[in-house]
Amino acid sequence: MDFEANVGERDRLLRTILGIYAMLLGFLFLQGVIGAILGAAGAVSLLTGLFGWCGIYALLNRSTVSEEDEVKE
Repeated sequence: MDFEANVGERDRLLRTILGIYAMLLGFLFLQGVIGAILGAAGAVSLLTGLFGWCGIYALLNRSTVSEEDEVKE
């Protein structure tokens, strides 16, 4: 499996911000199963944003990395 970055800069920023928000909302403010699911989904979103690689994108052979993003790396 190839772990080349497949999440672009804008996508990474959005995933990171929404991941943190979902984790805070899920783990601190919501209780029960809904809170746990939202917190776990937020953690996955945060990790994909931080690492720049998404497993679902890899399975679908999709990438949001633009040519400008490739030049920066």
